[in-house]
Amino acid sequence: MTRKPFYDSGLRFECQMCGNCCRVHGEFAYVYLRESDVLAMAAHLELDRAVFLERYCQQEDGWTIVRMDDPACPFLDERNRCRVYPVRPKQCATWPFWQENLTKKAWEGPVRDCCPGIGRGPLHSKAEIERIAAETEAFYEEGDREAELRAHD
Repeated sequence: MTRKPFYDSGLRFECQMCGNCCRVHGEFAYVYLRESDVLAMAAHLELDRAVFLERYCQQEDGWTIVRMDDPACPFLDERNRCRVYPVRPKQCATWPFWQENLTKKAWEGPVRDCCPGIGRGPLHSKAEIERIAAETEAFYEEGDREAELRAHD
């Protein structure tokens, strides 16, 4: 018998625009970018790709990641609003429905502690939650393949 996930009846979430998810939280300190993210974000900020990379990014394990020199994302403004919101990376757009967050312990612990939008707003169905989580995992898997190919070039 397959055990139903704790979110079988769905989960309520609505972004409160607080910027908490854009801050470093222990191991949650990385924003991974694919080349399409780099190009979209650079264009949105009206920067050349090379300038964007130099100013905001670093390389780690074959991935381009946002440099988190401060306790908050460099794209978070003084009002806790994202300056790249329309072109934010997949990782940011799919918060909090990440695979690692979809355990009762994580959801009701560190995720809720970080995010005041947990338990508020519309009910997201199990199917929607799992679709978003799967898209995010696919994003990382494809990015891992790209990083591996770059390492062999």
